[in-house]
Amino acid sequence: TEVTEKLEEVVMIWTKQIRQVLVENEQIRREADDVGPSAELEHWKSRMSSFNSLLDEIKSSRVKKIISILQAARSKTLKQWKELDGRITIAANEAKDNVRYLYTLDKFFGPLANASPVMMEHIPGLMNTVCMIYCTSPYYNTSEHMTSLFLKITNQMINTCKTYLCEG
Repeated sequence: TEVTEKLEEVVMIWTKQIRQVLVENEQIRREADDVGPSAELEHWKSRMSSFNSLLDEIKSSRVKKIISILQAARSKTLKQWKELDGRITIAANEAKDNVRYLYTLDKFFGPLANASPVMMEHIPGLMNTVCMIYCTSPYYNTSEHMTSLFLKITNQMINTCKTYLCEG
């Protein structure tokens, strides 16, 4: 019983830390007004890295041993743990999926950032790819994500035009 109580305390600490990570993950991002679309890809790559590290820790043999001991003891803390484990898995899958889809746009980021308004030839392909993401991505097809992406694409186009005009 004493060992179980100590292990439950450890799991409660982990639970609190994981909840904090999830809360921070759900907060609104603060970004510069003129940030381009590559920032969106970098954001999701960073989240993917964080959640994958967290998943690796959760799946470690040390954690698995503690959880199996608590399962044998029929601990009530496991209900919260399983719920958080599921939320972390979903967040990691979302980040991984979003990175995969946003990488399909990566080939447009360079031409979009070049200091020439000739980027217009790239717009149809870019829009088709954004449409494909919206139609097929199980996570990224929300109005929040799409609005953020379109805002960043527009920012990049404006910055490219400004640079072109200032150099001309």
